[in-house]
Amino acid sequence: MKIAREQIPAKIDVPGAVARQTGDFGDATGLGRMGGEWFSLGAGTDIQPLLKGLQGDACQAPHWGYMLSGELVVTYTDGKAEACKGGDLFYWPPGHSVRVVKDAEVILFSPQQEHTLVMNHMLKAMAG
Repeated sequence: MKIAREQIPAKIDVPGAVARQTGDFGDATGLGRMGGEWFSLGAGTDIQPLLKGLQGDACQAPHWGYMLSGELVVTYTDGKAEACKGGDLFYWPPGHSVRVVKDAEVILFSPQQEHTLVMNHMLKAMAG
């Protein structure tokens, strides 16, 4: 799930301030401590091979975030895919992979425990 800034309804819109808000943007119930992450990803980066061996061969941590710049494609285990571009606010539920189309800067907020497991798995895969 993602949404461009312009599509987020303005709740407050006065001279000098616009506050946009959308509801039902993922569920953080029971996820514990959250981590804040900033990823710089080069075009062509595809994490799919690094996720092999995880449930569904996919990242099982949910992420909330913002695309500062670039473009990437998120593919879900149900076969759906969506492009995220600079300016998009997003939620990626568990069961996804990411491929970078254009150099990207991405801010993520993720359950710390779940995403650390995924990151450690990826590090092991890179070490061979």
